[in-house]
Amino acid sequence: MLRILLVWLINALALLTVAYVMPSIHVDTFGTALVAAVVLGLVNAVIRPILVLLTLPATIVTLGLFIFVINGLLFWLVGSYLRGFTVDGFGSGFFGAIIYSIVSWALSSVLLPGRRVRIHVERIDRP
Repeated sequence: MLRILLVWLINALALLTVAYVMPSIHVDTFGTALVAAVVLGLVNAVIRPILVLLTLPATIVTLGLFIFVINGLLFWLVGSYLRGFTVDGFGSGFFGAIIYSIVSWALSSVLLPGRRVRIHVERIDRP
């Protein structure tokens, strides 16, 4: 449960960073960033897989680069419907989604403890 809260806070901080870096993306308050982080997470969990499946031919033809277009459209969509979080256009959504992903990944890798997998291998001596 604590890890989910930390990821939520990290994503809200990443959203505030994007708004600071890009003048065409606006976040009014930290509370708005928290709400936008939840909405972005839900949209990415529910709508994004459906869009990826529906646009699979375009994604294959573009060697996966069409995923960036989907991410930008969804970022722009959330900015269009959420009060206090605005994205001025598709281009802003496209680059904002890229910066949001990079900042969120970087903060997560620094602030969240990694899950290390240990593999135990037994040596069997054969006669």
